[in-house]
Parts: sequence; C-alpha cells; structure tokens
Amino acid sequence: MKHTYKITGMSCDGCRTKVEKTLNTVPGIEAQVTLNPPQATITMDKHVPTNELQEALSAVGKYTIEMEISHSADSIKEEVVPQKSCCSVAGSHEHQPKSTPKIAAGKYYCPMFCEGDNVYDKAGDCPVCGMDLVKAPELQIAKVQYTCPMHPEVIQNEPGSCPICGMDLVPIKPVETEENKSYLDLLHKMKIALVFTIPIFIISMSEMIPHNPLMHLLDMKSWNWVQFVLSLPVVFYATWMFFKRAWKSLVTWNLNMFTLIGIGAGVAFLFSLVGLFFPDVFPSEFKTTEGTVHLYFEATTVILTLVLLGQLLEARAHSRTSGAIKELLKLAPTEAVLVENGEERVIAIDAIKKGDLLRVKPGDKIPVDGKIIEGESTIDESMITGEPIPVDKKKEDLVVAGTINGNKSFLMLAEKVGAETLLSQIVQMVNDASRSRAPIQKLADTISKYFVPIVVAVAVVTFLVWAKFGPAENALVYGFINAVAVLIIACPCALGLATPMSVMVGVGKGAQLGVLIKRKCLL
Repeated sequence: MKHTYKITGMSCDGCRTKVEKTLNTVPGIEAQVTLNPPQATITMDKHVPTNELQEALSAVGKYTIEMEISHSADSIKEEVVPQKSCCSVAGSHEHQPKSTPKIAAGKYYCPMFCEGDNVYDKAGDCPVCGMDLVKAPELQIAKVQYTCPMHPEVIQNEPGSCPICGMDLVPIKPVETEENKSYLDLLHKMKIALVFTIPIFIISMSEMIPHNPLMHLLDMKSWNWVQFVLSLPVVFYATWMFFKRAWKSLVTWNLNMFTLIGIGAGVAFLFSLVGLFFPDVFPSEFKTTEGTVHLYFEATTVILTLVLLGQLLEARAHSRTSGAIKELLKLAPTEAVLVENGEERVIAIDAIKKGDLLRVKPGDKIPVDGKIIEGESTIDESMITGEPIPVDKKKEDLVVAGTINGNKSFLMLAEKVGAETLLSQIVQMVNDASRSRAPIQKLADTISKYFVPIVVAVAVVTFLVWAKFGPAENALVYGFINAVAVLIIACPCALGLATPMSVMVGVGKGAQLGVLIKRKCLL
C-alpha cells in the first residue's frame, strides 16, 4: 500500500534528506520525500501508525508528519509559501527564495540544487554556492500578439483585421529570450580567456621550443612581466566569478569544486606576484640562471580557462534543453476556431475554456484535448504514439492536442486545456528530467564536502612540516612553496571540465535517440 503524508519543518534540501533517511529506518516502509511540495510518499507492507513515524522524526528534529487528506493538481499549483533556507546566509542575495510547487516555469534555480527546489524571480547568483542561476523553461505556450504589416503601431491579443486599413493582422515574431544570455556571456569570456591564456602558455613553455626563439627577443624577466599583464584580463574579468563562488562557499561553508579552484588558482597567482615583485625573498634553489623565480601565471590561467570551458559546455547543455522544450511547445497551435451561437471566430489558444465547442478544419492541429461530438476524420497521432499511419476517429472518440487532422472537418468539445493536456504533461516530464540530478552527482557533492577540507589540511600540514624541519634558512619560503604545490595539484580542473562534458554528451546522445534520463528511471 502507498500513502502520501504532509511534512512540516523542512526548509532546505538537507532537511529533506534527513527526513527521508529517517523515515527509511522505520521497518517495513520505503519513503520518498520532496521539498516542494513538502510531502512524503510512503510504500509499506502493512499499515504503520502515523504516531510511530512521528516518533522517528521527532528524534532528529522539529518535523511533523500527518496524512494527506486530498490534493488536487490545482491546489498544489497554487500553494506557494515563502520560506527561508537554513543553509543560506541572511541578506546574501537580493532575491529572496520562495518555496514553489513542482512546476516553476520561468523561474530561476541553482543547477547545484543547494536549496532543493527553491527558485528566484530574477537572475543572479546562488546565495549558497555562488553558481549562476539557471532559468527554468516556460512550460506554457507563449501568448501571441498580432499586428498590422502596414501599421505596426496596431497591436492586438487576438487575430482580426486592422482597424485602420482592414488588412489581416499577422503574428508578431517573438523577441529572443534571455535563455542564451548566460551561454553567450560565457562564450565571450571564453574567447577573451583563450586570447590571453594561449600566449602565456607559449611563453611558459618556450624552453621546449627548438632554439627557444622567444629568448632572442626578450630576457625571461621581461617575459615574466608580459605574462603578468596578459593574466590580468583572465583572472580579474573572464574567470573572476570563480573566486566569488569560492569566497561564498567558504562563507556559507558549502565547500565544493569552486572552493579548491579559487584557493588553488588564487594562491598560485599571489605566489607569482610575490616572485615577480620580490624575487629576493626566495632562495637560489628556486631561481633560474637569470635570477628569476619560476612563476605560476601559466598554471593559474590554464586551470581557470579549462574550468570556464566546462561551465560553457554546461550552459550550452541547459540552452539545448530549453530549445528542446520549445520545440515540443511548437507542436501545439497558437489559434483555434471557436463555435459560439452558430458562428465561428478565431481565438488565441490560451482563451479556450473547458466546455467550448471548437471547429477543427482539414490540416489543422488539434488545439486541446477533448472528444469529437460531430463529424469524423483521420488523425495523425505520430507525435504521441510514433505510428506513422493516421487513426480513424468518429463521434465520441478522444483527440489529443498537437495531433494533426486529416482531410475532414469536425466539431470537438474541449475537455482539458492549458497544463492539463497530454502535450503539456509531456513537456513537464521533459523539464523534470532535465532538472533532476543523477545519483552519481549527489555522491560527487558529498565527496567534495570532505575532499576540500582534507586538501586544505594537507597543505597546512605541509607548510608546518617544512617550516619546522626544512632548511634552516628560508624555511618559511620552502613551506609556502610546497603548500602551494599541494593546492595546485589538488585543484579539480579535470572535474570542472570532464563532468559537464560527459553529462552533456551522454544526455545529448540519449535525447537524439528519444531517451530522457531522470534520476534512475528512463522516460
């Protein structure tokens, strides 16, 4: 048997995980907990009293559980209760999060799901990890406005004729949305990073070039200054967001990949500055024959550029997901023919109500889900069933929004409109699949929480050991240099590049074959 319970007291994804883990310790039940709406779906072999579940939850926090009486789809959609995450920092974000229903179309959310399903009204940074918020795709067909080709100042919400010249109004081409703004911004920064990083890399590796032609132009000290100047746009513009995310992760103690990237790259850059401006503080073992210190400008910029490439690929994947959902929404028409008092008139698709009579003409797409009440035709339902052969439909047969009418006209009764149609539900499933995280991603997040402090601790211990037992002279310098080496080596640039690339390729190939991945299930 399966029951649904309402949970109160949860305010973040950490609370949700704790509640789910606690409920699953109760013998004979299997629980799945969601944050928005705050409820638990429990499958049990035999009935377990609610008070027994409450006792288990009371032992781990101030959580309450009660049986859900009933929840309609509409009531769930309208239930929006402001909440504040226990994981976030007060006042750290200008857009306060709110607890929203499962459908959060058009809202912004953190791709790391630091606060569960909390969303924001405006674009910005996640207050927990600092990641750029991603906009969830609009799941409803965009309202179409109409204008006159001769008088563009005439704009109407429904089709008709121009009140000035009488010409038929035409749909206004939708303005490009901001979905690609994040991707284009990252692409711009990536180009800048490459322009300055490649020369730094070539200068740093000049010793490996036959006859070292660069040294015939300038000495190494001068080239070090060139590397410094070239690294400034990369560090302080193209990849500065990584340092902001690292700082925010330290403030909130939500340690992640960007914590190590910020610490490793930042320390390497500071070390290079000290080596460039104050080379005399370093022992001779760390200097070249020309008296210059081996600097890390190349390591800093290359690592940051590689991580930026990973973020670019991830943004591209999100952009493609939004494009796929838009293509699904295009399957539904934007207009319908309403039959009212024996007269027919064209209305916008969002103006259709349950119980309306609609005329579907030959070749038209069926606007909403309903049933035929007069006439018969053949319907191409390949977008739903995949079968290329049209299906014969007669009176009282059901028809689905987005399918294509054949060569006959019929009257239909609108029974499901808006988000209730089968096409809208498919779009919602695609959106849920794109936003869900695989179990391996949760495992990676868990490992990061322990990996980051371990690496920092190892770097501190390295510094202390070298400072204590290193050479009598310049012991602190030896300790600092080796601590920097630990942080740079542990910097997870491969994780920042390989993870987004593998996810993008895997999900993209699956989507091309009609396979959508959602957690452990295939849709």
